[in-house]
Amino acid sequence: MQRSWLELRIVSRRVEAEDVVALVLASPTGGDLPPFSAGAHIDVEATPQLVRQYSLCNNPHHRGHYEIAVLRDPASRGGSIAMHDGFREGDLIRVSEPRNHFALQPVKSEALLVAGGIGVTPLLCMAERLGSLGAPFVMHYCTRTPERTAFRGRIAKAAFADRVVFHHDDGPAEQRFDPMALFAGAARDADAYVCGPPAFIDWVQAAAGDAGFPKDRLHREYFAATAAEDEGGETPFQLRIASTGETIDVGARESAAAALARHGIEIPVSCEQGVCGTCVTRVIAGEPDHRDMLMIDTNEEFTPCCSRALSPVLVLDL
Repeated sequence: MQRSWLELRIVSRRVEAEDVVALVLASPTGGDLPPFSAGAHIDVEATPQLVRQYSLCNNPHHRGHYEIAVLRDPASRGGSIAMHDGFREGDLIRVSEPRNHFALQPVKSEALLVAGGIGVTPLLCMAERLGSLGAPFVMHYCTRTPERTAFRGRIAKAAFADRVVFHHDDGPAEQRFDPMALFAGAARDADAYVCGPPAFIDWVQAAAGDAGFPKDRLHREYFAATAAEDEGGETPFQLRIASTGETIDVGARESAAAALARHGIEIPVSCEQGVCGTCVTRVIAGEPDHRDMLMIDTNEEFTPCCSRALSPVLVLDL
């Protein structure tokens, strides 16, 4: 199975904040792009060997372009640096059609949007959508400094500007974000959406739990997986291919995707951390050991790039 690519032109490149560039992408021939919903992301080919995921942050009603924002991260595996240094206005690049693992739920009472740093991108798209629907929401946007706060100008001009509360690490104590207070005072049947670095999400999630906020109404999206400790290898298991009956051994130090590739079965893989959802594969039988960040909680699918098995065998719909 191969990824389907769109070739788009960078029609605008601007510095949006310190170490953040915003890219507007459109078809070289004009016309509408494939539709997307709030919370969606696209794969971007940073180099021929490097694909990364970026949330769409423009209004979903704007069908003529996609907008993404890229944080230059010196600790990254090269994607953001390649895009900061190599992507220029007018360049043609390849991106996937949008996918959404972080979708807005129907608003029952209110929506709570909590952004950490560049995690604002999918939540800004959500704010655009909720604002157009006239749905009640509030967005808390946490950054280190005002200079590192992307889309300040856009938010200030938005019709929903009065629903956005900024919090800066270098600001006075009284403006610091208090997640416990937010969740303790949340409306009944509220849904919360949080996006940002793993440590930020874990902090917000812990506060929500302490405040008694229902776990199933807290939706999250990680931009990177938390590094796992090397404990000397994992338990080997087997994959069975439903269409052929072939059985494939997965070693203690290899991924399911790598084991499949050894046998000529190519699963599209992108982030290799269980963040993007590119490799999600249907499971017919067996119990997966979910290691992804997509909150997959069913035995009917798993991410072979990073997840393993609790049962001796997983039967895959391949």
